Amino acid sequence: MPGHYGGQPAYIMNPRTEHKQGRDALSVNIAAAKAVANIVRTTLGPKGMDKMMVNSIGDIVLTNDGAMILKGMDIEHPTAKMIVEVARTQEEIAGDGTTSAVVTAGTLLDKASDLIEEGVHARVLVRGFENASEKALEILNEFAIDVSEGNRETLEKIASTSMSGKASETNKEILASLCVDAILQISKKGSVNVDNDIILRQEPGKSVDETEILDGIMLNKYRVHPGMPKTVKDAKIAIIDTPLETQKTSNTSKLQISNADEMQNFLAREEDDFKQMADHVIKSGANVVICSKNIGDKVAHYLQKSGVMGIRRVSDDDIRNLSYATGAKIVKKVFDLSEEDLGHAGEVGEEGESTVAKIFIKKCENTKVITILLRGSTEHVTDNLERAFDDALHVINSVFEDGKIVAGGGAAEVEIAQRLRHYASSIGGREQLAITAFADAVESIPMDIAENGGMDATSVILKLRNAHVENPNIGLDIYSGDYLDMVEKGIVDPLRVKTQTIRSASEVATMILRIDDMMRAQKKDMMDVNPEHNIHNYNRPF
Repeated sequence: MPGHYGGQPAYIMNPRTEHKQGRDALSVNIAAAKAVANIVRTTLGPKGMDKMMVNSIGDIVLTNDGAMILKGMDIEHPTAKMIVEVARTQEEIAGDGTTSAVVTAGTLLDKASDLIEEGVHARVLVRGFENASEKALEILNEFAIDVSEGNRETLEKIASTSMSGKASETNKEILASLCVDAILQISKKGSVNVDNDIILRQEPGKSVDETEILDGIMLNKYRVHPGMPKTVKDAKIAIIDTPLETQKTSNTSKLQISNADEMQNFLAREEDDFKQMADHVIKSGANVVICSKNIGDKVAHYLQKSGVMGIRRVSDDDIRNLSYATGAKIVKKVFDLSEEDLGHAGEVGEEGESTVAKIFIKKCENTKVITILLRGSTEHVTDNLERAFDDALHVINSVFEDGKIVAGGGAAEVEIAQRLRHYASSIGGREQLAITAFADAVESIPMDIAENGGMDATSVILKLRNAHVENPNIGLDIYSGDYLDMVEKGIVDPLRVKTQTIRSASEVATMILRIDDMMRAQKKDMMDVNPEHNIHNYNRPF
């Protein structure tokens, strides 16, 4: 960035720094946002296409989940990263609608680009988009339908809509019912926190309709020693976050032994250390020991002689879940363990044989943790099933908290767009162009869903607009191609998903439109940035 002093250029910035101003900066940023939106656009709707993602070691993921796709992309462009952040925020707050949020944001910026070319100032667009966003949220709240927590039929319909195109379509009703069962079961004991209260576990090699809810926690582990009890009733559980074995010293050391007696003494002291370790655990009253690290063979020997079940190398996430479920405190030093640190469960048992066995912790009195065991023919099926369940559980929970739903099948988007266009006509100046553009961007969602289903998007939108004159709940049934009342049909979405989509898309679009100067220091070996070519890289581990 040169200035001029005495006829000579004066560089105040590293000449390798990428610097774009005004229209150039805006054009590059909009191109990056559109590129991200175009990647996930084809995944929208129940008939959306899938993406294949392959990491550096050859692992494959097949998915049409927008959050998963964006999470697996290695994005370089800073504006594209802002769009991905929209998806992350949408996932955290609403649990679903990530693809819609990203596509709406990309379309908003595409419409803004056309208006800027026609001479509309970016600041006018920002005001118009903010105004349209507020009005759209008002419309959604007026359009929303109240639903009670006890309305099981509606909750199942919400879960079914969320799962459309993500899980096994033939088993969608069964899976939706399981999601509702899980939420209702937990809600009886207080408020629901899906991420903490519900654990999803995969078991490939079986049929999807064998998916079930387990009362408690399941670990893909087995007993350390075959002589340990296979089932422990009235379990007193110790959770230890340190190895139950002799630990290596941090520095290399040598021990010189000159005769057989010294060797015997050394082995005896080592044996005594193991015994003291096991004895302390036994004296605490624990009859089940769960360790995040290894349980040495000699310690395991003493534990099994006293009838204590031992489970080793349990993951940090499972350790936290077990502590939450059983009330056990996580102990960092073995000799600090006391009776007050123990957790309780009605039963801890091993099911299955040898290394394919599983541990089940059941009947935990003071907890509401449950496990959903996801079954499918292959790991790819159970992976997709897990993502579908996660979305469905979050959207059901959002309805529990908000108590409001809206018609699906594009009905909500078309109604917002219709009312925004009417509202725009009452606004003077060029700001009404921005509001109309916002309406078009919102309406792009049902258009994309129709196009991904192999239908004529323009024809679909025209029919939906005409139908909304009579009934604002009319939407497209993508399977039959009919235009029906979506509430009566049972195709509904949580209000929170729609409102957060509008907020996220509007905020990121206005944020990008405010940028008129972009300075980016380049890496030494980095190519010039081209958002269309360098926007993503599927060789990232996921």
